[in-house]
Order: sequence, then C-alpha cells, then structure tokens
Amino acid sequence: MSNLQEQLIALGGVFQAAVLVDRIARTGQASEANIGCMLGSLLVVDPKNTLEVFGGDDLNLRDGYRALVGALERDPSSLQREPLRYALSMLGLERQLNKRGDMLDTIGNRLPQIQSQAEHFGLVHENVIASSGALYQDTLSTLRQRIQVHGDMRFLQQPSNASKIRALLLAGIRAARLWRQLGGHRWQLVFSRRKLLNELYGMTRTND
Repeated sequence: MSNLQEQLIALGGVFQAAVLVDRIARTGQASEANIGCMLGSLLVVDPKNTLEVFGGDDLNLRDGYRALVGALERDPSSLQREPLRYALSMLGLERQLNKRGDMLDTIGNRLPQIQSQAEHFGLVHENVIASSGALYQDTLSTLRQRIQVHGDMRFLQQPSNASKIRALLLAGIRAARLWRQLGGHRWQLVFSRRKLLNELYGMTRTND
C-alpha cells in the first residue's frame, strides 16, 4: 500500500466521522456498525497499517470516501456541504490540538479507561459513547475554534445523540492526526486534487 493510499484512508476516516455526525444531527440515526468502527479507531494503539485502525476493511469508510470524492470533484450534485465543513473543521482543530501537549496527555491518559469500558460493555454501549463524548467536551471543545453542528433540534437536544456526535468528532480528529502524521497536508486538497481523485477512484471501484 502506497503512502498516498494510507493518507487517503486516514482522510476517509475524517470524512466518515463527518458524514455520521451530519446523519445523526439531521435524522437522529446512524448504524451501530459505523459508529462502532469509528469509536474503535480511537482505541487502536499499534496498527500494522492505517486500514487496520478502521477495522481492516475499506467498506467501513465507504460513505467517507464518497463524501471526499464529492468534495474533491467540486460537483454541486455530489458535494455534501455540512460533512465537508465538519471535516475541514476537524483538520483545523487537530492542528490546534498538536500545539497542546497538556491536552494530548489528558486524551492519552483517559483512553485506557474507555478501552476498559469497551472491553466490558462493548464498543457502542452508552457508557463508552458517553465517556468518549465527555473526553471531547473536556478537551477539544474548550479550544477557541469550535465545531458548530447543524441539524434538527429534536435530535441534537437528545443527550445520547449529543454524546455520539462528540465521540465521533473525537474519532474524526484522531483520523486527522493520523493523516497529518502520514504526511497529509491541507494544500494537497487544493493543488493535488486530480492525483487524489485518481487514487480514490481506484480504491472505491474495488469496493463497489
């Protein structure tokens, strides 16, 4: 697997989280399997490759890849505006997080507790989701830049949905961190669009 493919998998993870946040905000629904995959990505400590972070299967990121393709193609018919905004905001928040060693330490210290909960209850148990959401709220949501989530207030005001959204944002920012560690840079999204798209077309074609 090339380095560019590894980068695109991590970026697909950012967009997957963004799509799920948008879906919960608008409809109050997202599949447990998709949520579990993203929550699980927070707890993978020593992966053999980037895909292993997301359950070892590109299909787990299918919606994220589609949203990423739509963003890179700049086609109004396929562009998902809110997921794109969330994804770009997560990339920006990750850059702020990178300058905050204290916050990185807090996240690193609390993830093992979430891991223990996940082993005991299961990845998508409300306790695991609540702990992941609380970790986001105690750390990243205190930064100057905030992610404003838009949707149906009936769903946004439900505590369980609010926790899911925060947990997914945390997972998306973890994916953004992975993307940058692999050499990903925001300028690529502007100046290397065609190259990224050609690679993505090949990756998604094998999954259809």
